[in-house]
Amino acid sequence: MPLIAEILIAFFLVVGGVFGLVGSFGMLKLRDTMQRLHAPTKATTLGVGGVLIASMIYFYVDTGKISFHELLITLFLFLTAPITANFIAKTYMQAHIRPEDLPGSERDYGWSLYSDPPGDRDEQDQ
Repeated sequence: MPLIAEILIAFFLVVGGVFGLVGSFGMLKLRDTMQRLHAPTKATTLGVGGVLIASMIYFYVDTGKISFHELLITLFLFLTAPITANFIAKTYMQAHIRPEDLPGSERDYGWSLYSDPPGDRDEQDQ
C-alpha cells in the first residue's frame, strides 16, 4: 500500500475519532437538551463520516474498486442526522416552551409547532 494512502487513511481515522470523542464529551458536559442536540449530530456526520471515508480509501487502494456501501451509509447519515435533530428540537420546544415566549414569525401562519400564531389565539379568546 502506498505511503500517501496510509497517511490519508490514518488522517481520516484520527479526524473521525476526534469528532466522536468531542461529540461524546459534549453529550456528558452540556446541560440541557437543546445544547446536547448539537453534540451527537456533529459526531455522527463528521466522526462517522471520517471513518467511512477512510474505509472507502482503504478498499479502493486494496481492491481497486470503489465501495458504494460506505458511500450509501454516508449519504444516509448526512440525510437523517439533521432531520432527527429537527424533530428532537421541535419536540423539546413543544414540551418546554410556551407559544407566548417565542418571537414573532412575521408571517401569517406563525410557528409550525403550534396550530395558530400567538396573536390570533388572544383575538379568538375575546
